[in-house]
Amino acid sequence: MMRVVATAGLLVALCPTAGVAERNLVPTLDNQPDVCPDQSPEPQWMQDIDVRESHKRLLIQQIYRAQSMQRIVEAQSCECPTRYPSWAAAERVYVERFASSEYWDIVEATSQYRRQANELRREAMPICEAAGNW
Repeated sequence: MMRVVATAGLLVALCPTAGVAERNLVPTLDNQPDVCPDQSPEPQWMQDIDVRESHKRLLIQQIYRAQSMQRIVEAQSCECPTRYPSWAAAERVYVERFASSEYWDIVEATSQYRRQANELRREAMPICEAAGNW
C-alpha cells in the first residue's frame, strides 16, 4: 500500500500541470487543414444532404479518397492539386454508377472504395511524407 501511495505522490509531483492543459483547451469550429490549406471543399449539396441519405455522401467521400490516392501513386507526386482536386470526378462516378442504387449496394460500394483507398494509401503515404504533405 505504501508503494502505491508513494508512486501516486511522485506522479502528482512530477506532473503538476497535467490537468492544466486540458482545462485551457478552446473548442473551435474552424476546420482549416494542416496540409494543403486550399483544399477543394465538398460540394454544398453533399453538405446539405439529409441525414437519411448520408450513406450516399460517405460513398462519394470514399470515391474521392480512392481517386486521390490513385492520382498520387500514378503521378508519384503529392502536390496539392494532385491530392485535392475538385470533387467533379468523384461526383461523376457516383452519378453514373450509384445514383439509383439501393442502400445496401451503396454500403457495399463504400466498403470497396475504402479498401481500395487503404491499399493505395500504403504507396501514397511515403510519397506525400517526402513532399511534406501528409
